[in-house]
Amino acid sequence: MSAKEEQIRELSAEEVLQKFDKESNKREMSGLWGYIINGICILFAAFQLYTATFGILDAHLQRAIHLTFGFLLIFLLYPTRQSWSKTKMNPIDVLFALAGACSAMYIVYNYNELVLRAGMNTETDFIVALIGTVLVFEAARRVVGWPMIIVALVFLLYAFFGPYVPGIMAHRGVGLEEMFDHLFFTTEGIFGTPMGVSSTFIYLFILFGAYLEATGLGKFFIDLANAIAGWAAGGPAKVAVLSSGLMGTVSGSSVGNVAGTGSFTIPMMKKLGYRPAFAGAVEAAASTGGQLMPPVMGAAAFLMAEFVGVPYFDVVKAAVIPAMLYYIGVWLGVHYEAKKFGLKGTPRDQLPKFKDLFLEKGHLAIPLIVIIYLLVSGYTPMRAALAAIALSIICACLRKSTRISFKQVIQGLIDGSKGVLGVLIACATAGIIIGVVTKTGVGLKVATALLDLAGGKLLPAMFFTMITSLILGMGVPTTANYVITSTIAAPALIQMQVPVLAAHMFAFYFGIVADVTPPVALAAYAGAGIAGANPMRCGVIAAKLAIAAFIVPYIFVLAPELLMINATAFTITYSALTAIIGMWGVSMSMIGFCQNLLNLPQRLAFLVGGVCMIIPGTLTDGIGIALIIVTFFWQKTNKIKGAIEQTEDL
Repeated sequence: MSAKEEQIRELSAEEVLQKFDKESNKREMSGLWGYIINGICILFAAFQLYTATFGILDAHLQRAIHLTFGFLLIFLLYPTRQSWSKTKMNPIDVLFALAGACSAMYIVYNYNELVLRAGMNTETDFIVALIGTVLVFEAARRVVGWPMIIVALVFLLYAFFGPYVPGIMAHRGVGLEEMFDHLFFTTEGIFGTPMGVSSTFIYLFILFGAYLEATGLGKFFIDLANAIAGWAAGGPAKVAVLSSGLMGTVSGSSVGNVAGTGSFTIPMMKKLGYRPAFAGAVEAAASTGGQLMPPVMGAAAFLMAEFVGVPYFDVVKAAVIPAMLYYIGVWLGVHYEAKKFGLKGTPRDQLPKFKDLFLEKGHLAIPLIVIIYLLVSGYTPMRAALAAIALSIICACLRKSTRISFKQVIQGLIDGSKGVLGVLIACATAGIIIGVVTKTGVGLKVATALLDLAGGKLLPAMFFTMITSLILGMGVPTTANYVITSTIAAPALIQMQVPVLAAHMFAFYFGIVADVTPPVALAAYAGAGIAGANPMRCGVIAAKLAIAAFIVPYIFVLAPELLMINATAFTITYSALTAIIGMWGVSMSMIGFCQNLLNLPQRLAFLVGGVCMIIPGTLTDGIGIALIIVTFFWQKTNKIKGAIEQTEDL
């Protein structure tokens, strides 16, 4: 085991967050600076709630003020160097915070003049734009990390050195002033659509998540999952899958989800007898799937609705069946692993009773149910989130055991403002990438290159798009992940006449599954840290458990009815049912167990049969079901034969 792997063994949940989730590695200030930071957080929340209630400002103004608060909090909370004190303020960070706030407020202060000048920018404008853009990079370095910075820098260099790039990727080039003015003083760069969504929908949903966490909903989800599945074969692992799926409905981070639920579920799995690497992998795969789970999808659902140009509910509706297939795949993998090693569940008398739990804390889930109902009913995400925030506080007060104090209500505002910082600056950095794309047309060029590489055929184009999305998604937060993959990778599929929503969902899925795909696999590394396991081994197992995420996107491109696009109730039901049977076959093949251990021909038969069932088409379904049935009874015959031989031996 390498020194790096030794270093991350047996970490606590808090240490895991600080090591693998840069957003969590911030200062915890007390005294005067603590009051100042909390005051900024409360003002930030007040601004967002006021504009959400009474109407948002003009786009550039709303986004500039949003970034102003972001700059202030990021530079005050995240030190320039990791080695600097987390309990004392450094004057250099104060200077950064003031410079960032002044650069963003320059737009607010000079808004009317900038509008009247309509692109005729001055030298002062250029200097402010340059400083503001550099500070976006610096803020992203502190909160998001280097992977996204590198991607954005490569794009920026491409804008300047386009004439020197060989082949189809060449362009005329963009001047220094032209580029930075475009990035900072238009709504096609830093203050583009991602920042617009962050300054409206995303903030409110993160604030909603902060209040749900304050009310104890996360613990309720874990207890609920224990009551439902803790007694079954491999119970704690199934609890991890179920609780992570529930948490994923409002979570915005794979690593955060691993630390939140994994600190409970991974020790339970190890106690039951699961291998440490498998325990960490289960939590990593389940937590990563949370980013694919409606209604929030790691906040990417709102961006997708804006980018694709469809109602938000259409995105949520499209994501339901693929997310269910993903979790069914992970659940089945866990089930057969438990059967393979004879792992039992937790005794029922040691588990919470479902009825008692529901009566005591079931009311905490009301805001989540209501927000889904409001979104389905046609309310805007902003209105639905506002109602849910108020309801989460009210519902918590229905019982004394869950009641939150006025101090906790204020703390919710502070936590919400701190919680949005990673998404905020990721959206700003993603805006730089979008600004380069709009100036150079690089998205179309990449799409053309991918299509040329694929020879104009859909399946190879999907494969190359998958590889591109996996690479671009490594170590990048969910929202920025979607922006990058949808801007660069998705256009190739759109040119192949794939429905726009299906193309965006395809790129998004593979960008997210990068969290469990070695060699980066941040979620798997986080799970390995808690489990005390080999990180690479954990990543390989997590990728096997998350096999659905590698298969299902191909299927919903070939059969868009899985996304409920131009589909009837029959086609949706049929496609989902055959895909579930297919996932059953694939899961048995991956684990190597059905009723007893599978030999190589049986594993291959289940794998081929499962994939055929998932691929749309009557012929493939027929081949798939035949292979699965024949192999299942082959296994059953082996099991009976083995039992007879055992009896004869006795």
